[in-house]
Amino acid sequence: MGHSTQQASFEKLAQELSPALLRYLRRLVGDQAVADDLLQETLIRIARGHPSFSGRASVKTWAFSIATNAAADYFRQPERRLRIVDVGEADDLPDTGPRVDERIVVDEMNACVRQVIDSLPGDYRSALVLHDLEGLTAEQTAEICDCSLATVKIRIHRARARLKKALQQQCEFYRDAESVLRCDRKP
Repeated sequence: MGHSTQQASFEKLAQELSPALLRYLRRLVGDQAVADDLLQETLIRIARGHPSFSGRASVKTWAFSIATNAAADYFRQPERRLRIVDVGEADDLPDTGPRVDERIVVDEMNACVRQVIDSLPGDYRSALVLHDLEGLTAEQTAEICDCSLATVKIRIHRARARLKKALQQQCEFYRDAESVLRCDRKP
């Protein structure tokens, strides 16, 4: 493939994937401006890697893993580290109590949910966002997160358990006119 063909195929790829990558990054970092910057960084990395992309993975999972790494690098910066609260592994409680409706998570991250997602360790956050919000399979999520299927399933389970526990402690739930579950921060 000549350079110009490769350039054209990269531009087409970038155009196709940008909306999904931007949505994913926005959900991951909770900030539009940061997500825009990380999308640019992701596209630069994709452009750099595109010529040597082996086709091992699907282009989509490959691009998502680059975006995940760009976000991880962003969170590794010392001034960002304060936002990540690493809750110990031992605090996983048995999954009891009312089931938090899945729709609440999908309901574009109102402030309550956003805060809880921001408090998850990075690997839990990316697993939850990729699987539950982006709708990727557990297999694709494992590939993007570069871990085993068993590990990713544990991360998703624990992230959901933490989300549920924190929401029950911090939020008042109610159904709106369309019967979508919503929440407000408890006073």
